[in-house]
Amino acid sequence: MIQNNNYTIRTMTRPEIDIAIDWAAAEGWNPGLHDADCFHAADPHGFLIGLLGNEPIAVISVVKYGGSFGFLGFYIVKPGFRGQGYGIQIWNAGLAYLGGRDIGLDGVVAQQANYNKSGFTLAYSNVRYQGSGGGEYPAHAGIVPLASMSFADICAYDTPFFPEPRLQFLRCWLNQPGSSALGIRQDGKLAGYGVVRQCRSGYKIGPLFADSAELAEPLLLALKSRVPEGEPLFLDTPAVNRAAVELAQRHQMSISFETARMYRGQSPDLPIERLFGVTSFELG
Repeated sequence: MIQNNNYTIRTMTRPEIDIAIDWAAAEGWNPGLHDADCFHAADPHGFLIGLLGNEPIAVISVVKYGGSFGFLGFYIVKPGFRGQGYGIQIWNAGLAYLGGRDIGLDGVVAQQANYNKSGFTLAYSNVRYQGSGGGEYPAHAGIVPLASMSFADICAYDTPFFPEPRLQFLRCWLNQPGSSALGIRQDGKLAGYGVVRQCRSGYKIGPLFADSAELAEPLLLALKSRVPEGEPLFLDTPAVNRAAVELAQRHQMSISFETARMYRGQSPDLPIERLFGVTSFELG
């Protein structure tokens, strides 16, 4: 706990994570309806709140993964309290919690220069594409409910896409209410998987991982078909993955938002060519 005059920074309780989710929604980030439980499962100590007296005025998430990586998100100061030094205090407390770890974040493009000052460098842009749900998808013998695969196999497939294992998070994320999780098999093995979940507005696909664009496409269409016809559908994809961008464009999805994926310390060597959809801008 950090206390400075009447300003206190401490770890959030689980119900207080709902405050951060609500503030993120107000900022237009469109969180999932059941994200909070899974975010808390990833690191129960990785969410900080700043209170002026008893009033919450600032939040940040600094989730630890394994022994070497952390991801920073939910950096929000309540309107009316911005520009008064409260944000930088909770920012510094968050970085102190992560210690000497490599750190990633998805920041709004306008804040990129500020993140530079704290040692973060741009890796690439992530772009949110918006389309609509529904539609049929061509039958594909390889598509299966992800629950039909062993959790160990799913975690093994997920491992290259993230700098450290994230077992507790995945266990929750793949089984959250109001979601569908599908895998695609090739030669008897998992060759891709995706999750679509209900959000404050419409639905969001994330992650969408596949060994090739030819496998990502039927997986995308199968997930799309799980969404009610005409509902907004979002996919966050690395702009540097040309095949992913073309996939979104081919299915009449258009850009609605962009972030700067930045790292402090070692930038992880991720298989971007197989990363068609980011899991979450808040947790990586």
